[in-house]
Amino acid sequence: MSNCDCEVEIKDKSQRGVLIILLCINAAMFVFEISIGWWAESTALIADALDMLADALVYAVGLYAVGKAAGVKANAAMLSGLLQLLLGMMVLLDILRRLIMGSEPVSELMMIMGFIALIANVTCLRLIEKHREGEVHMRASWIFSKNDVIANLGVIVAGALVWYLDSRWPDIVIGTVVAIIILTGAKNIIQESRQEIKRISNA
Repeated sequence: MSNCDCEVEIKDKSQRGVLIILLCINAAMFVFEISIGWWAESTALIADALDMLADALVYAVGLYAVGKAAGVKANAAMLSGLLQLLLGMMVLLDILRRLIMGSEPVSELMMIMGFIALIANVTCLRLIEKHREGEVHMRASWIFSKNDVIANLGVIVAGALVWYLDSRWPDIVIGTVVAIIILTGAKNIIQESRQEIKRISNA
């Protein structure tokens, strides 16, 4: 069978299934983690929860792009990056608010929630791994999933340091690091999307 585009169809179906699972995991984890983070007064957990929301939005946009033209996929990746950038800025605003108003993070909840989020994100990373060299919207998903695992480890370390040092500062510091990870991921995918859009325009 020649020129049937069967490979593209199979790839798109595979992408769609993976993205639906990733979207569900991240949306559920956002609701769970933002609730625990607010209760625990943890900047790091709230930052990580917003990172989950950013990823859920990335996967939703990626899901829309599956099966679409290359230009649509590049623009979808650009939108993903911009959404990630916006949420990264929201994390920084929350950190500033807690610096002014103060906080008393609960270290035990931070570590437990960080570990649960780590399991969720490692699962996501394994699901998306085979697509990491694919089209730009799937590469965006890979970048954000990889960053999440790093952020989760940071939350666990922050919880341990809050407990050991009896100080809120590890939570503030790790929350800031998570924000930087979010913003760096956004910057990378925005740059890559621009290059892809330019390449398509010049083709």
